Amino acid sequence: MPTVIGHHNISKDTKHWLSSPKRKELFGSLGITNIRTFVDPQNPKRVAVMMDVPDMDKMAALMQSKAAADAMTHDGVVPESLVILVETKG
Repeated sequence: MPTVIGHHNISKDTKHWLSSPKRKELFGSLGITNIRTFVDPQNPKRVAVMMDVPDMDKMAALMQSKAAADAMTHDGVVPESLVILVETKG
């Protein structure tokens, strides 16, 4: 199961982003676990999520859905800033 990091900017308050239940609601439905949040101490509007993803294809499809768009809007995610990194073992 790969670990995935998604980093992006937020337009809303950092406390709002950190306390939002949307990540667990959205990703939990796919069996994504070990969701951890990070905030850049130099720029609290730059944040990241790290999680273990059992099915990358399902996650990719989910990220294109209206539910994901709605969750990002609720959390203040700036969609064009989103970068997803996938753990690789070489």
